Amino acid sequence: MKALRQLGFLKLSLRPEGAPHEDTRVLALFRNRAELKKAYGGLQEESFRLKDLVKQQEGATQRVQTMLNTLEARLGAAETAYSALVFYQLRRLWQSGRELITAFVADLVRQQEERERRAHLAQHNSRQFGRRESAERELSAAQLQHQEASAALATLVGQRPSLGRFWHYFKRRALEQRISAAESAITSANATLAGAQLAVDDIAREPTPEFPGLSLATRRAINLAAIAYAEILCLRLMELKTPLVKLACQATAQREAGDDYGSPRECVLLMGQIARAQRLIADRAGISDQLKARVDSLQHGARYRGPADTTPLNESLAFSERDALANVSFGPAARLLPNVLADDTWDLFRILLR
Repeated sequence: MKALRQLGFLKLSLRPEGAPHEDTRVLALFRNRAELKKAYGGLQEESFRLKDLVKQQEGATQRVQTMLNTLEARLGAAETAYSALVFYQLRRLWQSGRELITAFVADLVRQQEERERRAHLAQHNSRQFGRRESAERELSAAQLQHQEASAALATLVGQRPSLGRFWHYFKRRALEQRISAAESAITSANATLAGAQLAVDDIAREPTPEFPGLSLATRRAINLAAIAYAEILCLRLMELKTPLVKLACQATAQREAGDDYGSPRECVLLMGQIARAQRLIADRAGISDQLKARVDSLQHGARYRGPADTTPLNESLAFSERDALANVSFGPAARLLPNVLADDTWDLFRILLR
């Protein structure tokens, strides 16, 4: 019994081999629980975000529906229908002017990008041609040097059989020195040839550099042309008695139509003016000469805030007495022309290049 009590410190483990310890299992359960809570919190945040988006969309949909209902009510009443028609036709006039200038700028950008891209590629090819020509000359010289060194070594090696006698000892010794020098020359020629060939291969593998985009001078010129086009459109509308540009700008700044356009008869007359204005700004007759005259004037007077700016200062765009466009094409009306850049006419700031 005493011997058994001395062996009492021995404890038998009934847990099968390879089974995880109970503490390890508990830790794994807590870890899994923490990860599940974290994932659940993330899903809750995503759910709240999506619910907010749904509420925002419902609010936007409700606002649009309210606007549609208001418009339907206005169009359904004779007293307000004409004013609503004038309102949306004025907005369309503004949009037409913006679309004309946008298309004009896009066409200029496309033409100038193609021209400058070709010039960029031609300049790169010219540089590459000069470098490639120089590298090929060096390669030809290295090849010639290698051929001469190989021929010289072959000649020296060919003299060995004739110097086999013992009295040729000193000549044979001098020949071996010359052969050793020729072998060194061939080694140097091989290195030069390998370097020249590598330079030619590197030039051939060089990719064409990416086109950096339109130059600063080109972007400034396109912006001046866009400003000139906007001014010409405004000048054409000044032939009409109604200040349609101002009315179109006000209509574009409003969300809903108002009752500010007068009686039905006045609205009908105003819609006739708007239709005529659409024809005036869409007319392409003489536009090239007018643009050239105004752009030339703008280039002489345009000033910029910084050396990298592409949009001129507002105060540098006013008409002058010697302006060909003001004096010849449109007469005294040009002096009343608003500053299209300062007033952001036709949403000009969104169209100009940066």
